[in-house]
Amino acid sequence: MSWIREGELNLLEKISANVLKAGPMPKHVAFIMDGNRRFARRNNMERQEGHMQGFNKLAETLRWCKHLNIQEVTVYAFSIENFKRTKDEVDGLMELAKQKFERLLEERDNLEKHGVCIRVLGDLNMLPLDLQKMIAKAVVTTRAHNKCFLNVCFAYTSRYEITNAVREMAWGVEQSLIKASDVSEALLSECLYSNNSPNPDLLIRTSGEVRLSDFLLWQTSHSCLVFQSVLWPEYSFWNLCEAILQYQLNYKSIQ
Repeated sequence: MSWIREGELNLLEKISANVLKAGPMPKHVAFIMDGNRRFARRNNMERQEGHMQGFNKLAETLRWCKHLNIQEVTVYAFSIENFKRTKDEVDGLMELAKQKFERLLEERDNLEKHGVCIRVLGDLNMLPLDLQKMIAKAVVTTRAHNKCFLNVCFAYTSRYEITNAVREMAWGVEQSLIKASDVSEALLSECLYSNNSPNPDLLIRTSGEVRLSDFLLWQTSHSCLVFQSVLWPEYSFWNLCEAILQYQLNYKSIQ
């Protein structure tokens, strides 16, 4: 499965997209892609197949975002907390990630055509060395692209990210590179993994869970939060339109 599916929207989807685009549109959307395991159980699949279906849905969702002129997408792919799952599941997720980054390198021409820049946010030192190398190649291969951006949060939690940023600032003070009085919200933001991105306008979580699960806590302080009951592998274009409509209805208060 490609990282971005080719293809146009059908007529009804095009009409709906054009109606939505007449209003204020989010430029940056974040997704907590929840429900892969429940989808697998419901359909009598192996967990790994559920995760595979989840990646396929991401590729489809990126196509929808492209047609809706959403320039940046951030996804919660693997939490540091996920390392507590069974060894078989963690190993399977690492292998799946390796396969998908290998696939990304194979379709570099397609990503260049669409101008997709891939960034991976998190503590990559927690990952197997072969996966670290594969991710590094993928990031370097697409780093000059600037039409749209996909941020993949892998081995990530927000509290870990913030703690790491505070540690960096403390080190800077110890080394006399900055003064203690230089420490500020703006400087902390510059020390986060997401320092190259604007904060998300809209955060969507699927599967009916109504919590952030330690995802982008700093960055989403003024974002529109939308919680939807659909499981991630079953996510549809219409679910995305519904979330964007909620963003538009709350746009004035968010601003």
